[in-house]
Formats: sequence, structure tokens, C-alpha cells
Amino acid sequence: MHAFDVLGDPVRRRILELLLDGEQTSGAISAVIQEEFGISQPAASQHLRVLRENGFATVRAEGARRLYAVDPAPLREVDAWLAHFRRFWAQPLDALATELARGRRERRKDS
Repeated sequence: MHAFDVLGDPVRRRILELLLDGEQTSGAISAVIQEEFGISQPAASQHLRVLRENGFATVRAEGARRLYAVDPAPLREVDAWLAHFRRFWAQPLDALATELARGRRERRKDS
């Protein structure tokens, strides 16, 4: 499965967001996903499996619990691919930063 196929699903993107702060149990992840998306626990587990099998998440056993974490390697690959397109938004963002700085200077000058 291609990285964008994996990341194209809002449930899987949300799971990765939940893992940003560190490891989470599969139960904790499933509970949030079930509440936010209205899907069953087996469906949430299937999304975890897709993330794991495609390298976006790692899992380790701790007793009976399964702890999931983000694996950054495929995200670096996505970032490298997106680098080719950054010129489309980097320049407008630089211009916005310039305008914001200009506005701050003018407000200080008027004070």
C-alpha cells in the first residue's frame, strides 16, 4: 500500500495524531476512535494493523497490553516527496511573514 493510501484515511491519520505524544495502548486508541468515528473495536484494530503493516506504527507487548507508537521512517519519506512541492506554498508563506512583520513595525511606530 502506498503511503498516501495509508494516510488518506481520516481514521488512520487520527490514530497517528493520538500517538504523537508517545505510546498508547490499543484499548485507549480504540476507545477514542470508536467515540469520534462511531466504528467498532474490530474496525479500529484493523486500522492499527494497516498502520503497523505499512510501517507507520510499531507495536510492543507489555503483558497482555499492546503499546503502539509512531514509526517516523515512512513519514520522512512522505516529507521528502512533498519537498518537491513546497515551493508552491513556501513563497506565499514567506510573503505573509513579511507583511505581518511590517504590520508590527507600523503599530509600534504609531504607538
